[in-house]
Amino acid sequence: MKMNDTRQIAAPPQQVWAALFDPEVLKTCVPGCQELSGNPVDGYEAVVVQKVGPVKATFKGMVTMADVVEGESCTLIGEGKGGAAGFAKGQAQVRLEPAEDGGTVLHYDVDANVGGKLAQLGSRIVDGFARRMAGEFFTRFQDQIEGPDTPDAQAAAPATPADTTEPRKGWVKRILG
Repeated sequence: MKMNDTRQIAAPPQQVWAALFDPEVLKTCVPGCQELSGNPVDGYEAVVVQKVGPVKATFKGMVTMADVVEGESCTLIGEGKGGAAGFAKGQAQVRLEPAEDGGTVLHYDVDANVGGKLAQLGSRIVDGFARRMAGEFFTRFQDQIEGPDTPDAQAAAPATPADTTEPRKGWVKRILG
C-alpha cells in the first residue's frame, strides 16, 4: 500500500529536522506507542499497541533511519511483529523544504505491507488503517512542533459567549433564528 501527502509546518526546517530525530517527539507521535528507546544511528526499538478491525495486537519492532541527507531528507524504515496477528513493515521517505513564510513544507511517501491475520482482513480495512496511522502520526508531529497555540488549536477550543446576560437559545432556535 502506497500513499503520500504534504504538510505545511509553522517552524523553520532546522527545528522540524531535529524533531524527526528526537525519541521523545517520536514516541508522542506514534499512535499507540507504549515504549520507544534508541537513537538515530543505531535505530529505535518500539512497542506499539494497535487495533486493526477486530484484531488487537502488541507490535514489537525496530525503526531505522536510512538515506539521511542532513537537514533535507531521510527514510524511516520500520518493521514490527504482532505475534499471532502477523507483521507490519514499511518505510516513509520524508523530505523537507523551506516555505516562503519561513516555515517548512514536509513531504512524505509511505509504502506499507502487512502479513498474517492482518492481511486476511482485506485491503480496504488495512489500507484505511494505514492511511489513518500515517495521517495521525504527521498531525501529532506537526502539533508537537507548532505547539498548542496554532490557529487550528484555537479554532478547536470551545467558544465562550461574549455576553452572558442574554438568555441562551436552544440549538433549534439558533438554527431557525
